[in-house]
Amino acid sequence: MATDQNKFQAIISHCKEYGFVFQSSEIYDGLSAVYDYGQNGAQLKKNIRDYWWKSMTQMHENIVGIDSAIFMHPTIWKASGHVDGFSDPMIDNKDSKKRYRVDHLIEAHAETLPEGNGDVLISKMNELLAADDLAGLKTLIETYNIQCAVSKTANWTDVRQFNLMFSTQLGSVTDEASEIYLRPETAQGIFVNFLNVQKTGRMKIPFGIAQVGKAFRNEIVARQFIFRMREFEQMEMQFFVRPGTQKEWFAYWKEERLKWHKSLGIDPDKYRFHVHDKLAFYADAAEDIEYEFPIGFKEVEGIHSRTDHDLSRHQEFSRKKMQYFDTEINQNYIPYVIETSIGLDRMFLLTICDAYVEEDLTKDGKEDSRVVMKLPAKLAPVKLAIFPLTKKDGLPEIGKELMDKCKSAFHCFYEEKDAIGRRYRRQDAIGTPFCVTIDHQTKEDGTVTIRYRDNMEQERIPMDKVKELVLNKINE
Repeated sequence: MATDQNKFQAIISHCKEYGFVFQSSEIYDGLSAVYDYGQNGAQLKKNIRDYWWKSMTQMHENIVGIDSAIFMHPTIWKASGHVDGFSDPMIDNKDSKKRYRVDHLIEAHAETLPEGNGDVLISKMNELLAADDLAGLKTLIETYNIQCAVSKTANWTDVRQFNLMFSTQLGSVTDEASEIYLRPETAQGIFVNFLNVQKTGRMKIPFGIAQVGKAFRNEIVARQFIFRMREFEQMEMQFFVRPGTQKEWFAYWKEERLKWHKSLGIDPDKYRFHVHDKLAFYADAAEDIEYEFPIGFKEVEGIHSRTDHDLSRHQEFSRKKMQYFDTEINQNYIPYVIETSIGLDRMFLLTICDAYVEEDLTKDGKEDSRVVMKLPAKLAPVKLAIFPLTKKDGLPEIGKELMDKCKSAFHCFYEEKDAIGRRYRRQDAIGTPFCVTIDHQTKEDGTVTIRYRDNMEQERIPMDKVKELVLNKINE
């Protein structure tokens, strides 16, 4: 699997330098695996979120959206299996005091072995994980003499399970407070509201419920920038179907979701499906959409056929019927569920990685280069930058007039200072697709120079056509 760590580090640096992503609490030396989105990152993230939300709730007549609370009744997490089963096997090196997720530790070692030997190691690990054989996993680590990357020793503790849910107290007095959890996923908020939405919305199966929201996991080995964080955002849709039709709907949503990714103009060759080797006991199909990041192919979205497991468990634990009466077949049943779950932060990182380009512009022996973010126009934080050529002769006033005309339709940026070339480069670096320069000719004939980010070509157009042109490109 080809990786490009240098490019990945360059992207991380670019994200900080141009206001996309900052280390959280940086002035206090930061907080591990927690990040803040800067002014450009927050807008890009919102644009991705809005594009997904529109594609789900506006473009599908039988899908509606909700926004459930982060705090939920603790029994929900018992019913969902998170209290008993949401854990990862961990191991500590006694010399470095560094903690590792066992599967990550073994996978990293497997990558250093010849291909056949590495595959054997991964196969043995998967068998032990499936059997919850923690002692066997430690023996496997010792057999292969897997060492800590920091201490270079193999002085390991026993392997033990570590629950990934954050817990907190609900109540004003500690002694009387009850323990609750920060949700580790958004899906359960949809399941427990299934009947509320179905009845109040008079929804008929098949129908879906979509949600975007924060989730929290106490990842011990959080890594790879914003790819794996402790606080992250999910975009999930649970699609409720008649039992027996789930395979057809699984195939439909698998195709539909890949189509959504391709609609962003991202290189389709960088996508692939990964079929799960081992299914959860309640599932009958599961595949991931993976993207080729500079750090290799990684999961971005999961499509899962979850049968009736979730609603059945909530019916059992709440003692409330979670059934649907299907008038077409005159029958009561607990619906089956097809889930599409995409990480918003991972989609943000995918978009950044796909857009980041370092271009050599050397011409006629004169060295030149630029870093450009070739973001889809519909997602770019700023759509149009407006540049008066000088700060005098009435050019700023014309620029502000164009700004006032366009800013209600899309995000604009106005700047007067520096040479025009420098202004262009700054906008290239944040991914602004169009720049307009207002010069003295504008005063004479009402035309402006519009520059296109990707090919740097320029053309003269009437100023009153700028808004229409940008809107057309955004909506393509």
